[in-house]
Amino acid sequence: MPEQKRDYYEVLGVSKGASDDELKKAYRKLAKQYHPDLNPGDKTAETKFKEVNEAYEILSDKDKRAKYDQFGHAGVDPNFGAGGFGGDFGGFGFDFGGFDLGDILFGSGFGGASRTRTGPAKGERLRASVTISFEEAAFGCEKEITVTRTEACDTCKGSGCEPGTAADTCPDCRGTGQVRIQRGGGPLSFTTTTACPKCGGTGKIIHSPCKSCNGAGSVRRQRKITVNIPAGIDNGQAVSLRGQGGAGKNGGPPGDLLISVTVRPHPQFKRDGSDLYLDQPVSFLQAALGAELEIPSIDGKLKWTLPTGTQPGTVFRLRGKGMPSVNGRGRGDQYVNVTVQVPTGLNSEQKEALRAFGQAMGELPAENEEGIKGFFDKKKKKR
Repeated sequence: MPEQKRDYYEVLGVSKGASDDELKKAYRKLAKQYHPDLNPGDKTAETKFKEVNEAYEILSDKDKRAKYDQFGHAGVDPNFGAGGFGGDFGGFGFDFGGFDLGDILFGSGFGGASRTRTGPAKGERLRASVTISFEEAAFGCEKEITVTRTEACDTCKGSGCEPGTAADTCPDCRGTGQVRIQRGGGPLSFTTTTACPKCGGTGKIIHSPCKSCNGAGSVRRQRKITVNIPAGIDNGQAVSLRGQGGAGKNGGPPGDLLISVTVRPHPQFKRDGSDLYLDQPVSFLQAALGAELEIPSIDGKLKWTLPTGTQPGTVFRLRGKGMPSVNGRGRGDQYVNVTVQVPTGLNSEQKEALRAFGQAMGELPAENEEGIKGFFDKKKKKR
């Protein structure tokens, strides 16, 4: 019993009233998904691709589409009912509907030219790195770096030809830089696009190469570049310099230079975004009585009042004393974590003073009470 064909609109996943653009878009998506080059050895994908190709062959042709809409498969396939959907596409050649794999993957539109190597191309994107101090990150700075990049040849101005000469259009690819190659055979034949072997994909033949660049049109040079590091930049962030990368090709714009920034850690501050954290040691006396202190900040020494009775681990917030925001929108805050230092190595006088303090706080018995207790204890023993 012959195999039942699926509706062509169903195959492409479009409605019956789909426009030509909708058909092209659906075909490109499915052809890419099931293309034999992308699914080697997959018989199911191969069958799906044939089915998609046949559906598009019919629906992209106005006359065939009209007959199909009126009579169904019988109106467009004389073999329908005799053999069903076969390997020969029911009479339709395996040519991707006029589009090769390059068109499917890279083409800007069906029926148009696929992407070539001869068009303008942006230059190479370069990467570099720089290390700065914590303070430089806080306030911004300028750094000079050295990069090696491709630049247009000064002698030939990027043409690759000796001054006074010009390149000819490649006769094999007619200046496109690409040629189509037929692969396979019979019903499973298909074409692929590859770089033209005669011109190397450039689309031109240079008979008198420039002696300075050997016909490349570009040379590699070392350049020193000044980089403005913005205030507030964080460790691991990057600065992008447009147009400071490699030279463009065929009139294309130069690439960009991406500079990764490493910020050296600070001995006192810890950073979280735009906020700074500082552990501030104070004495027991300062914590108890309060004190006027000078504490570090990224702006220098900062006068700060420690409140009376501050407990260990108390965190104070100093608004606007943190790092600048890298986008220029204000500054973060500085958080001060109070750590109380317990005195060690006390002499007898200092210990006596602390005992007096303990007695005053009720933590130790008064000295006269101890003396009275000792006096009566001695009296009891004598009796």
